[in-house]
Formats: sequence, structure tokens, C-alpha cells
Amino acid sequence: MKLTLLTTTVVATAAATSLAAQNRIDGQSPDAPELAAYGALPVGVRQLDFVNPDQIDILSIDPAGDPPADLPRYDRPLTVEMWYPAAEGASGETSLNAYLRDGTTEVTLEGRAVRDAAPAASGEPFPLLMLSHGYPGNRFLMSHLAENLASKGYVVASIDHTDSTYRDQSAFGSTLVNRPLDQLFVLEQMAQLNTDGGSEFAGLIDADNTGLIGYSMGGYGAIVTAGGGVTETSVGYPWGGPQGTLGIHQAGSETHEALPDPRIKTAVAIGPWGMNTGFWDAEGLAGIEIPMLFIAGSEDATSLYEEGIRAIWEGASSVDRALLTFDGGGHNTVAPIPAPAESFYFNDRLGFNVSEHYTDSVWDTVFMNNVGQHFLTAWMDLELKGETEKAAYLDLLDIGSEGLWSVNADGSLRDDHTYWKGFAEGTADGLRYEVLEATPPAVPLPASAWLLIFALGGLGVMRRAR
Repeated sequence: MKLTLLTTTVVATAAATSLAAQNRIDGQSPDAPELAAYGALPVGVRQLDFVNPDQIDILSIDPAGDPPADLPRYDRPLTVEMWYPAAEGASGETSLNAYLRDGTTEVTLEGRAVRDAAPAASGEPFPLLMLSHGYPGNRFLMSHLAENLASKGYVVASIDHTDSTYRDQSAFGSTLVNRPLDQLFVLEQMAQLNTDGGSEFAGLIDADNTGLIGYSMGGYGAIVTAGGGVTETSVGYPWGGPQGTLGIHQAGSETHEALPDPRIKTAVAIGPWGMNTGFWDAEGLAGIEIPMLFIAGSEDATSLYEEGIRAIWEGASSVDRALLTFDGGGHNTVAPIPAPAESFYFNDRLGFNVSEHYTDSVWDTVFMNNVGQHFLTAWMDLELKGETEKAAYLDLLDIGSEGLWSVNADGSLRDDHTYWKGFAEGTADGLRYEVLEATPPAVPLPASAWLLIFALGGLGVMRRAR
């Protein structure tokens, strides 16, 4: 297991290293798993600005007042950062300007994607991935995943969710209501960008073959978008969607039944929030319609593990799904970028060291992110590209440390080798990967069948009485 102890000395040393000073998002641990490596494609990055018209203005609704005759509406702005395969020879600016968790400190992140590079002239569109950050967060929080996956042949759209970013964090009800709506709106905008003859991205984006990746509240949104309707109880929470506005996502409602989009073929939820406060039950989770990968730290104190993320995984009974667990990991498992050097200070307003928003107290961030890149590559390549050979990277023993490392002197694997594919000896320790298959829904028997069963049962009783 890759461990890090965040003592004052270690933190100070880490902040002083050249790697930390550069705030690099593209780090590769020496023992990163195989599929974490960057792909062969150059990457470009570009900012897109969208407006979703005529949306419910959650912030203008008084939760304690009388229900308005008509809900206030507004045009909802959404900023998206798009990473994409770029033309060969792309060169230029490779830094990203982003705000820290404190909402005031702007920092420079360094990666490999070239700002505004010309897109690749591939002739074939690339599957679309959408990234949805936590509350609060921003579109750069998972940029290490975005850039890495784009280099392997994906267009990645990472959303700044209005009212949920470090700069504009507002009422929680906006996040609850708008996350799924934002995700589906951005999907449609990316589909239109692909068909816009005047856009240089026309023909580049396969929006009909989309994967959704959400972290924390983004994971909540991904579950709802995938078909997981929320409970009636959660719709009535006084701190939730004001005046019952969350009811559009309630399980069984017409609005929620119509929500899932067939263009989204799979979803990944990292540390998804909601089960720990009663947002789902068995009925709601059974509504999930697409295969899902869940990623969690076993010590997640925000979304909880047994009563939270693991319970969601177990409850999504209608689909095949997997759960990747980092034993000892917390809520920051896999999703956040490595803590920028400027984040290592105590913020009086927040009441904690800003770096804690990005780091884990047990796992090394770069290695943890590499594991995430490895599994997301295998999962998306299998689900969206149909690369069946990637299934071998997901056909694993449940507990990484229980695999047998058995290799010949020439490096070839012996027949009894059972260690996780793509991992070096000892590097799967502390990891678990568990799979559950869909449970077929119970088929109700017709009345005639029940009459026959009762009749046969009666005959059995008569025969036993003789």
C-alpha cells in the first residue's frame, strides 16, 4: 500500500519539492498500474460557456415562505472545460488557472494539454466523458483524470456547477436539484457541438456513446441521472430542495422516469453522497439502468462507507456493478488533484488547512490517482469502446493482497499467478475490487398459474393424508 503521513514536517517538505511547486496534475508513480500511463494522443483543452435557459431559480425560493404560484425561473450559466485529442504536433500553453478550496487563491496547475490546440483529424468520433465535481469544487478538481483519459481517445467535458463552485458556493438545494439537469444539458450541448458544421469539433464527439463520472455530489447526480430516484422523505427535507422542488427526481415520478438519457451508457460514482442521509432506498436504487463502477475509501467520513457508498453499490440491483475500495482511504479517494503548493496553510474562515481538501491521511495522492486512471481506462474502454481485452483488468480476486505473485525468471507468468493484472508485486495491497451482477426482476405469475399451484398443493395434502 502506498502510504503518506501528513505530519507538519512531511507537509512542509512536500510543499517545498519542485513537483509540488509546479502543481503538476500529470504525475505518474514509479509503481503505477499499467493502464494509468498516458495514451499516445496529444491533448488539447478549451473553455466552453453555455447557458441553460428557463431553469428553476432555486436561490430565489424562500424555503420557509408560502409556496409560490409559479416557481421563479432564470437562465442558468454553466462553464465547461473540455479536454480532447489534439492534432499531431500541437504545442503552446499547458498551464491551467484554477481557484483553491478557499475560493480566493488562484493557482497555476501544470499538465500536458495544450490550450486551444486544433482537434485531431481522426475521421472517427471519440466517446464522450462528462466529469461532475463535488460540493464545493470546480471543473479542474479532477483534471488529472480528464487529461489522462483524453490522451487515450476520449473527449472529456468537466462541468463548473453553478452555485456549487469554490467561488459561488450557495444553497445546497441548488446542487440537489440541478446536478442531474446540468449533466444532461451539457450532454446535449456537446452533441450539438459535434453536429455544428461551423465548429472545428464537428464529427469529433460521439455523444451517443457517453460515460458519466461524478465525485461526491457529482456522484449523487450521476446516480440520479442513471435512474436512481430519490425518496419521498428526502424531497421533504427542510434543508434540501425548497418547496418540494426535488420532487422532479423522486422515484416513480413522471419527471424522473423520463430523466435517464440512452446516450449515457455507463457511470462511475466516486465517493457518492446521499445514501448516508436517506436519499435512496431499495426501490430508488433499483431504478439505475446502466452498469456502474463505484470507488470509495473505507473510512469515508463524509459519504460513509458501509451505510453509504457500499449500500448504494449493493442496492443497484438491476445492473451489473463493481466497487473499488481503498482500505483506510477517506472522502478524497481518487478524485482530487494533488494538493497545490499554495494550499498548505490554515484558513481561519474554513477552520482547516486548505490542503486537507485534496489529500488523504493514508494514501499517496499520485498513486491513488494512478489507480483511478487505471480502472477508469479499463472500465470505459470496455463499456464505451467494446475493447473486450480490457475485461482481464477487471476480472480480479476480491482482495488485492490475496493474489499470488508467480513469475518466471524471464518475466512470463506462471499458471498459478493470480495477482491483479497490470499491478506490480505488492502494489495491490490495501485494495479491494468486488463485482455484483444484476438481479433479474421477479416476474409476477398469472392468476391461472397460482390456481394450478394451489390445486397441486391440495393434491399433495390429500395424498399425504391417505
